[in-house]
Amino acid sequence: MGEKITDTNRLGDIAEFYVTTWLWDEGYEVFRNAGCTGAIDMIALKNGVPVFIDVKSKNTDTRYGHSRTDEQKLLRVQLVEFNGQTRKCRWVEHEE
Repeated sequence: MGEKITDTNRLGDIAEFYVTTWLWDEGYEVFRNAGCTGAIDMIALKNGVPVFIDVKSKNTDTRYGHSRTDEQKLLRVQLVEFNGQTRKCRWVEHEE
């Protein structure tokens, strides 16, 4: 207890759970990917409109942002950032 989690897969799982509950609070239904790979981590529905989502954990160095792959751009995947220190989630503004 009290140990810092450093396994990136475990950190990703934790981030996805936080994002799932955040989306529920925002009025979305959430369907998570059963696998651990792929361009999409979850699909969220609000008012019948689907949103494809990839969850990104925030790096402590804020100079580096997150960008979508070409496949994610084609699929119109939206990124949601999870900050492990503050436990806050936010939609990422896409510059591309």
